[in-house]
Amino acid sequence: MQAELRRLVGDRQFDVWLAPLQPGPPTDDGTLLLLAPEDVRSWVATRLAGALDRAAAAVLGPDVKVAVQALDARGATPGATARHGTAGAGRRGARAAAQPPAEPPRTPDTRLNPRWTFEQFVIGEANRFAHAAALAVAELPGQAYNPLFLHGPPGVGKTHLLHAIGNYVKAYGGGLTVRCTTVEAFTNDFVASIQRGDMAAFKDRYRRADVLLVDDVQFLAEKVRTEEELFHTINALLEVGSQLVLTADRLPHDLERVEERLRERFAAGLVTDMRPPDAVTRLAVLRKRAHHDGVEVGEGVLELLAERIAGNVRALEGALIRVVAFASLQDCDIDLALAERVLEGLYGPDHRPGTSAGAAGAVGSAPTITVERIQELTCEAFGLTRDELLSTSRAARVAWPRQVAMFLAREHTAESLPRIGRSFGGRDHTTVLHACRRTAERLAKDPEAHDAVRALTEELLRHGADRAG
Repeated sequence: MQAELRRLVGDRQFDVWLAPLQPGPPTDDGTLLLLAPEDVRSWVATRLAGALDRAAAAVLGPDVKVAVQALDARGATPGATARHGTAGAGRRGARAAAQPPAEPPRTPDTRLNPRWTFEQFVIGEANRFAHAAALAVAELPGQAYNPLFLHGPPGVGKTHLLHAIGNYVKAYGGGLTVRCTTVEAFTNDFVASIQRGDMAAFKDRYRRADVLLVDDVQFLAEKVRTEEELFHTINALLEVGSQLVLTADRLPHDLERVEERLRERFAAGLVTDMRPPDAVTRLAVLRKRAHHDGVEVGEGVLELLAERIAGNVRALEGALIRVVAFASLQDCDIDLALAERVLEGLYGPDHRPGTSAGAAGAVGSAPTITVERIQELTCEAFGLTRDELLSTSRAARVAWPRQVAMFLAREHTAESLPRIGRSFGGRDHTTVLHACRRTAERLAKDPEAHDAVRALTEELLRHGADRAG
């Protein structure tokens, strides 16, 4: 069984996590009892349970069950030698996995951009949840959210977060291996491996990674053999508890030309969206980029760029790079007049890259109704404070207005259900759906409730019209 386990999980994972296991005494029901030191027991029981079951089935028969218990539960002495190795050696490996190494190990071909770290990522309302999920995954690979699926339009920071996870694990993961790839690179590697006849080496590269990061999975569409290989790779990784993170420009169920079984795998963990940054976040991005690059700009320059370039982070940083380049070529200061000339020459006097005439956040466009404004008007209408509205109280005087506010947020904003839920005290999307359903049912039966919600809706729309004017 030892050899089978080593084959399934690889030498590194076996030596760190499985070597300290000791066989326990026989059990009445024939369960294979394995004793693990407390510092590795939880990890083995959660991340490597599938590998233990498969190894036991292969060696001892399909009916054998495996149970992992704490070593001290049976009175075993720490450091005792077992058939699977020494407990002392295992604990040394576990401690190494919990502490940053003096110099992070460099694994070949990880393709991580060292500039894309969590420290360099600017957090805003459009990406706050995605950032938190990515950081949780980096801190606890395989235990927080697995797989993690980041989706959003181009240029909103998906790839930055993907590489930030990899860089964090390399620095603080105690030797956990990271492989970062794109669908295009994965496909090219797969095809080249078939041509060379070394598919075993290809599988070893991807299936023995502790953390696999895959960018732009929407490009899997109609790559039948690549889809099949990635599907089996994902299964192999999840079975041994390795972390998987993927990005795409749309939700898993919207990847219509990707195999259904892959879409189901993508959606099986945590799916989180990222959207174009708001004006405050855009300004913060520019300030951080200018500080990082040591660029001195005149008053109002960054504010102008943040106002005019409302598309995505790539367009935003590209505009700053162009302004800096023009200043360097003309040997002049980066002031507001120069920025105006550069933007007008590149985009015209009024055009804002990445936006349409009615895009939210663009200067001069009609403002959209926000969840925050809905909450404010709801509180005024029902005599509540904002803290009461967002609280966990289920009292009727609080629960009904909260349901109304969620209903209006769904009807009058472009926010997704998860984002609406998070705006109401961190609730999930199912709570929002329930609130909308209950509100619709009550409006159909209760004339007084119908009139109250209609009046609130009219006030909300009147506020939007006033702001637009």
